[in-house]
Amino acid sequence: MPGIQRTGPLRNKRVMQTFKLKNDVAVQKLENTFSFYKDEDDGTEMGDGTDEWMQRRMLIKPPDQLELTEAELKEEFTRILTANNPHAPQNIVRYSFKEHSYQRIGSIDQLAIHFALQGNMLHQDSDEARRQRIRQGFPEGNNVALIVCLLFQEAGVDEAIEDGGAKRSESVKQKGGKTEQKQANQFNFIERGSKTLNNPLRQIGCQTEPPPRANFSSTANQWVIYDAYVEDLQKQENTKEKQKASVKKEEGKSKKKTMLSDDITKFIKATKIVERMVIQNTYDDIAQDFKYFEDASDEFRDQEGTLLPLWKFQYDKVKGLAVTSLCWNQWYNDLLAVGLGSYDFNKQGQGMMLFYSLKNSTFPEYFYIMSSGVMCLDIHPNLPHLVAVGFYSGCVAVYSLKEKSTQPIYKSTAMSGMLTQPVWQVKWQKDNMDNNHNFFSVSSDGCVVSWTLVKNELVFTDVVSMGRAITEGLDGPQLPNPACGTSFDFHKQIDFMFLVGTEEGKIYKCSKNYSSQFLETYDGHHMAVDAVRWNHFHTKVFISCSADWTIKIWDHTIRTPMFTFDLNSAVGDVAWSPYSSTVFAAVTADGKVHVFDLNINKYEAICQQSVVAKKTKLTHIEFHPLYPIITVGDDRGCVTSLKLSPNLRKKSKDKKRQEVPEGPEVEIAKMEKLLSLLRDPDNSSLD
Repeated sequence: MPGIQRTGPLRNKRVMQTFKLKNDVAVQKLENTFSFYKDEDDGTEMGDGTDEWMQRRMLIKPPDQLELTEAELKEEFTRILTANNPHAPQNIVRYSFKEHSYQRIGSIDQLAIHFALQGNMLHQDSDEARRQRIRQGFPEGNNVALIVCLLFQEAGVDEAIEDGGAKRSESVKQKGGKTEQKQANQFNFIERGSKTLNNPLRQIGCQTEPPPRANFSSTANQWVIYDAYVEDLQKQENTKEKQKASVKKEEGKSKKKTMLSDDITKFIKATKIVERMVIQNTYDDIAQDFKYFEDASDEFRDQEGTLLPLWKFQYDKVKGLAVTSLCWNQWYNDLLAVGLGSYDFNKQGQGMMLFYSLKNSTFPEYFYIMSSGVMCLDIHPNLPHLVAVGFYSGCVAVYSLKEKSTQPIYKSTAMSGMLTQPVWQVKWQKDNMDNNHNFFSVSSDGCVVSWTLVKNELVFTDVVSMGRAITEGLDGPQLPNPACGTSFDFHKQIDFMFLVGTEEGKIYKCSKNYSSQFLETYDGHHMAVDAVRWNHFHTKVFISCSADWTIKIWDHTIRTPMFTFDLNSAVGDVAWSPYSSTVFAAVTADGKVHVFDLNINKYEAICQQSVVAKKTKLTHIEFHPLYPIITVGDDRGCVTSLKLSPNLRKKSKDKKRQEVPEGPEVEIAKMEKLLSLLRDPDNSSLD
């Protein structure tokens, strides 16, 4: 059949074009072999009509094809292929939360898929491959792929094909001799040498004793059910009678207790008044000194002053505890809150919170015993009965003096945001938008946390985390350094701005509005910053003290300190006076109190006095908001009150030796005058 004769050679030529043979000898052998094989397979012979379809093919051109000259055909056009996608956008802009700005994206995906085809391969010995060979006219006994590989082997075209053909020829010989071997799976085969060892899975079983079982069976009728109900009613009546009898007994006891308590409460105020009268008569000389005594020797000391010891507040149960915080009540001027704990890690135990009155120095008005050491406390400025307390264990709590119970009304737990390090300072702030009371705390884990009193729980919010905050340096943003907070203080007028002192000696100016970035960093100390406080009058000035023996006064708009004082001992605390913008006092570890007045002497203290015995360290100091006294606490749990001599609270005078009128504007001008001397050191006329 001429149709079959034409399709056979054409298929063979397509096979030769697919492999792209390079050797002409191999091509000739392939043509001869395939033509012989096809003629033998079909059972036909080459006829005389072979010249018709073996003639040279005619080139058919479409009518609209462009005709070019030889020169135009030989002209070369160079094209440069690049990996860039011309259709990809080049101006994609996204917002960067880190840089706080929109930035252009640098790397854009240039991958473009032009063609994708899902192929399918069949094994030659599979059933589907046999069906396709039958449809295409190949007999079962002939293997065309094997013949092609053998021809490749003779021509030496490809070593890989040569190896494959040799393997297939061997398999064909084995099949012809009917000695077949099991072949490896060609699609899922792994050599033994490349396979990794998989550890066998192990199962662990546990056998327990079965629970005890018992079979229960019974029969019930109406009489049994009735008897059970009767017994149950009798038991209920007996329990009710017992409850009534117990209630009557309790009512009788409660009546007796209320009668006794009413009798006692009638005498509580009277007994307090009598006790205070007795104490006032006993310590009448101290009360007289507090009210009237003024050191006359100050007139001969020129500019120096002295401290007069007054009351000493000491409780018998505070042995082994140190004074960790002091706070005066803003509404009741005679009430002083004292926190007691321990700064030594190896001596941690219980803590105490005491409230002393100037009217009775022998025994505290209120006392609370805690399971952990008290590190700080603060009394609410508008609600004098609320006290916020921070503990060494990382908890914070709120106590109410109105409550008869000694337990706190609010306390943080591990579920409600307990901190992981000791809380070093707490400060009450203004109520939030929902009129809920809130206070802030700083701890050694570097977190400044806001605590809100909502119904019966404390809700916490992280304001600043110094481990994640970014510092603005001279060379731009710097990497965050983990810092341990030790003290902080809020600005007197700007609500959102506050300062944080750290164990590393740095002071950070932070804002409530930015939790991940510092406004400013002050590198002034080499050891832990024990206290940092804003000036009561001048809004730009704050003071800091450290264990590196120094006190420094800063202008928050300048990174370098304006004044530096070396006290030759570790400074435990420093405080501004409430009556002058240039007076401050500090306590040191050697048991001395230092009082400075920058308006009188800018280089050294105008009073330096030891107020405790040797080997006793002073830890905290606090000015009274109304009276001219200061209170200092030591590491033995004792609080000492001292009265300032007239030279330490001297009013400023003008050139005509007349007293300058009092007021905040005068105090601001006095501090600004000192700062201007440092800003303009050449201007000496202001001295």
